[in-house]
Amino acid sequence: MGPRKLQVAVSGLGRMGARHALHFLNRTPRAELVAAFTPEESEIAWAQTNLVPFGTKIYTDYDEMLKHPGLEAVVVATVTTVHAEQAIKAINADKHVLCEKPLSTSVEISQSVLDAARAKPHLKVLCGFSRRFDPSYRDAFARVNDSTIGRPSVFRSQTCDKLDPSGFFVAYAEFSGGIFVDCNIHDIDLALWFFGQDSVVKSCYAVGITAVQPELRTHGDVDNGVGVVEFWGGKIAYFYSSRMMAAGQHDMTEIIGTEGKITVNANPQTNLVELSESTGIRREIPPNYYGRFEHAFVVEANEFTAACLENTELPFKLKGAVQAVAIGCALQESLRSGKKIWFDETGRRVEKAQI
Repeated sequence: MGPRKLQVAVSGLGRMGARHALHFLNRTPRAELVAAFTPEESEIAWAQTNLVPFGTKIYTDYDEMLKHPGLEAVVVATVTTVHAEQAIKAINADKHVLCEKPLSTSVEISQSVLDAARAKPHLKVLCGFSRRFDPSYRDAFARVNDSTIGRPSVFRSQTCDKLDPSGFFVAYAEFSGGIFVDCNIHDIDLALWFFGQDSVVKSCYAVGITAVQPELRTHGDVDNGVGVVEFWGGKIAYFYSSRMMAAGQHDMTEIIGTEGKITVNANPQTNLVELSESTGIRREIPPNYYGRFEHAFVVEANEFTAACLENTELPFKLKGAVQAVAIGCALQESLRSGKKIWFDETGRRVEKAQI
């Protein structure tokens, strides 16, 4: 009899959920994928081929899945609007939880997940900010933490998706919470990581355009957004998000300090291959977010599993996920209203006359 494995279930088998399921099934040695939930026929058909033959039981009722014998942990990878509800149900059922980002599209609902987790301190509850598990970002953070670039003062980060002409992002905008809550939430989390989780927002301002998908306006969203967040203590963050990159996924970050700067993924590339053609020399870049961060998702699965089995600390606290949603929501509100949003030194919103 081998070492004990964490008994895991995945909720939702769409693009992200299917990846999580395969990670826990094939690439997390200390975990066993015992169950999965989906009400979608196409996802059930996929599971019948890819999960069921390896011992995973498929449920079409989430509450029933939580009763699966021996189940210890749940990965919530469904549509954003039900992240919080399913995470709280799992916590209340005494299960560890890895919840895809964001916790929800509202600050209050995100806080309710944090409150549920605080009521069960023996459980491990993690929000899936995948870039925190990427080796390049971890290297950059270690260097910033060692004062390699002095005091970090300006943070510039972007999440830029390859153009998807299918209309996926238009349909998704109905549930996503908007481009800053959905897309830039990673960059916002990184800013809180590099500047310090105790950083307090002073102001938020955002603008955006619909360059290629005007239908997004129906949901009050854009396909290109720029947000600027000022923090008390003399720090500023600049966020850029886009849904229309032609060449592929380009997610990059720049941390500028008083004695230097660090850049992550300034010139993205799929591998070390260069193509010399009649028009010049080029290299291909990852086609999507997963293409860039696949390894980070696998590390996330393994570190979450280890924390659950060994009762060790998670790499970051759930409180930050609520802070990230708060900033994302403020930027989304500024985008829609055209107004700058202000906060006092305690983080409480204040009203100022708009010129």
